[in-house]
This record gives sequence, C-alpha cells and structure tokens, in this order.
Amino acid sequence: MINPLLPFLLLALSSPADDPITKKAHKLHQRILTLDTHADAPIMMQKPGFDVGVAHDTKRDGSQIDFPRMKAGGMDAMFFAVYTSQGPRTDSGHAEAKRNALNQFDLVHKALKKYPDMAELALTPEDAYRIQKAGKRAVFIGMENGYPVGKDLSMLKTYYDLGCRYITLTHFANNLIGDSSTDPDGPIYGGLSEFGKKVVPEMNRLGILIDVSHVADSTFYDALALSKAPVIASHSNARALCDFPRNMTDDMIRAIAKKGGVVQVNFVSDYLKKPSPAFQIAKTKYRMARVGQVMTPELQAKLQAEGDSLTKVFSSERASLADIANHIDHIVKIAGIDHVGIGSDFDGGGGVNGLEDVSQIENLTAELLRRNYSEKDIAKIWGGNLLRVLGQAKVQ
Repeated sequence: MINPLLPFLLLALSSPADDPITKKAHKLHQRILTLDTHADAPIMMQKPGFDVGVAHDTKRDGSQIDFPRMKAGGMDAMFFAVYTSQGPRTDSGHAEAKRNALNQFDLVHKALKKYPDMAELALTPEDAYRIQKAGKRAVFIGMENGYPVGKDLSMLKTYYDLGCRYITLTHFANNLIGDSSTDPDGPIYGGLSEFGKKVVPEMNRLGILIDVSHVADSTFYDALALSKAPVIASHSNARALCDFPRNMTDDMIRAIAKKGGVVQVNFVSDYLKKPSPAFQIAKTKYRMARVGQVMTPELQAKLQAEGDSLTKVFSSERASLADIANHIDHIVKIAGIDHVGIGSDFDGGGGVNGLEDVSQIENLTAELLRRNYSEKDIAKIWGGNLLRVLGQAKVQ
C-alpha cells in the first residue's frame, strides 16, 4: 500500500533547485545579460582588508557584492557607485569630496587590474555584451551625489574620463547642483540651481546619464525639461505603492518614459513598503545607539547581536521579493515594459527577504516568471532597457 503522505514527504525533501521555475530562471540567466544600475560596492572596498575578488559571507562580513558572488548569481554587469555623503557646501568640503571620489575611482580601477580574468571596466553597451561573452563581470561606474563636482564644471570631464557614465544629481541633502527630496532644511533653489542648469547640458555633451533618484520633484522636472537625452532613476520605486519622497510619482514615471528613460527598481525595504510605527521606533533606537560611540570590537558585537534580534523580531516588516515585483508590475502598468529595470542598492541598504545578496538574484527572476513575464520582458528588465538608454546618453 502506498503511503498517502508520500507526496508531502517528497515535497518536504525536495530542494528549491528541483522547482521547475527555479530551473527555468537559472537557464534564463545563462542566456540574457543581467545588469544592476546601483551597487555600493566601493563602500566596502574602502574598508581595510576587503577584497572584491574573494567570496564573502553576507551575514559575517556585511557585504553583498564581490566578483565570485556576481558569477555565482548570474549577475553579468553592475554599476559600482562612487558615493560621497553630502557635507558642507564650501571650498574645503568640495575639495574633500573630490579627494574621496577620486580615491574610489582608483580603488575600482585597481581591483579590475588585479583581477583581469574576473572582471573588466565597461564604458558602453557594446562593452557589456563583449565582456559577458568572455565570461567575465562587466563593471560600469556611476556617481551617487554630484557633490564632488563642486562648482567646477570641468570635473565632469575628469569623472567621465575615469569611467563615470551616470551621476545622481543630489543625495539626501541639497548641493550646488540642485535641491534634494529629503533635505531637512527644505529647498534652496526651487529645483536646479543656476550652476545645475549648466551641469545637465554638459553631462549630455559628454555622454553621462542624468540620474534623478534622490532629487526633489522640482529638480526632477527641471532636469527632465533641460536634458536632451533620456534620464534615468538609477534606484527608485513607485510612490503610489510606498509614499516616500525619493520615490517616483506616477506622473514622474510617465514623464521619464515619455522621454525614453527608465526607472530602476530599488531593493531597500523602506522604499518598497511602509514599516509599522513600532518598527520605525525600534530602528531609530538602534541607529541612535551608534551616534557618538567609539566602535570597539565589543560594541560592534553588541550592536550586531541587537541588529540580529531586531531583524528576527520584525522579520515580517521587511520587504520581500513580492514587494520588488509589485513595484515592477506598477511601473510596467504605468509606463510599459520598456521603461523599468533593476538598481538594487546592494551594500547601501538594499536586500529583502529571499534576496540577501547578489548571489541570489535568480530568485527575483523566478518571481517574475511566476507572474508570467516572458524571457523577452525579463531581458529588458534585467538590463536591455538601461543599455538602450545608455546608448543615447551623448547628445551634442
């Protein structure tokens, strides 16, 4: 007699790799080019002893990106973001921001020189496909926050020559280019500054994509009107699903699409779903525990334990693969399949339940397959749309 529980026992013993959708996602990743427009790998690369050419453990090291894990996950290309937090809008502040940015460019170039068989700098869409065909990872470079430009327009050419192919005009606070969506002191220009109105055309001339993630709505519309090339939101979500000021309204999504650009969906939980008040309070307390503290090994261990406990208690508050796919669905509904992509923000706060680091990106592809996206659609989402726009970045 056949045990009536046998089907359930077999299901329990089967591994996720046995799932037909999982298998299909894996095979699909071997055929298409996958690209992520926002990876904060340089944040980790600045830490003493960190080696991007060696596989790391996400939980132990707090790292989500390295070349081996990119290969393991089927991630062909990423934009490594040269990120500088907004400091004082002074000559000394801008000088320090430039020093910081140039150091990060140097770190990326040195890593690529150290591991020529693993990864290569990409500057064009053609480079990405060539490098993928060679079995290596394609590393593009973007710049998050135009702060290192300072008030010197010639720095745009300097950064372009080092490989920069997009610049996020602002970050969490206003800079000399324009207003941010989240500056606690509010706007100072009402959009782009007079200097910012020179920055956008120069970026068009050079072939640097204008990235409107993080900018104030007024800055967004100024940049969109002024740019002769399509613009991108390198790591932003839909405000209709998560009401956060750095997410895009439906009108903004439509405007980006009308100009031929793309909105690259972000994996940061707070921008995917609104947390409960209890979770917000707990996170604030956790973050405040770091303020003014000397980070000793003992304190680091204590904070790690508290962070693990917080994650466990509020695990249901964290966004999931379904939340990412919901934002993709919404943008496709609003703007069409040609105007959405992926900008994970790994190593910068990105990561959801079921997608903790770059080695797990096939899980998102499986979710899209379950929602009946075709291979052609998924190829567009995972890089085709962005590479099309990158090819249109240079306008004389």
